[in-house]
Amino acid sequence: MIRVLLVDDERMVCAYLRTILEAAPDVEVVGEAYDGAEAVEAVTRYRPDLVLMDLRMPGVDGLTAIEHLTRSSAPPRIVALTTFDLDEYVLRAMRAGAVGFLLKSTAPEDLVILVRVAAAGHTVLSPTATQRLVSNRHDGERVRELVAALTPREVEVLGCLGAGRSNQQIARRLCLSEATVKGYVSRLLEKLGCDNRTQAGLLAHRAGIPAN
Repeated sequence: MIRVLLVDDERMVCAYLRTILEAAPDVEVVGEAYDGAEAVEAVTRYRPDLVLMDLRMPGVDGLTAIEHLTRSSAPPRIVALTTFDLDEYVLRAMRAGAVGFLLKSTAPEDLVILVRVAAAGHTVLSPTATQRLVSNRHDGERVRELVAALTPREVEVLGCLGAGRSNQQIARRLCLSEATVKGYVSRLLEKLGCDNRTQAGLLAHRAGIPAN
């Protein structure tokens, strides 16, 4: 079972999300919290695998809660959930430690699938947010220049990042050691001017690199 904690200051939103998620046989909503402070306490109490975290809440907001939780010894995976697909919030949530960003308008059937994907260790992003972020992060010509400077192996690794794969998964797929993959990822982030692997994965989509 995928244990999910819902965090939103609107109780009706939590009720709606609970109804959708608990209809899936492999998802259990273990609790709800209504601001960032309650979310931190609820994570300690319920030990969820995944947190769906609203970003804009009164009191302690979602971004602050994400920053706090990702500093813990065993943080859950956190997906930012909001009505705003603004680039500022996408980037801030990712920098704070979120592994994904979904709009509250995500279709119910897609929400369940994306929760499964996030719980399995992959990055998930709202298609709308992804399009806005990649188009604003780098223009097309700059993306082509950056990718042209990569080695064939680096392009393969970048394609794996575009698919949301972990270092362990990339290592198995490309027959490399995890230490070697870690080195490739570090060099890619530096070469591409990306803050994290999620941004590198987005750039891979922008460049049209096939997901490996």
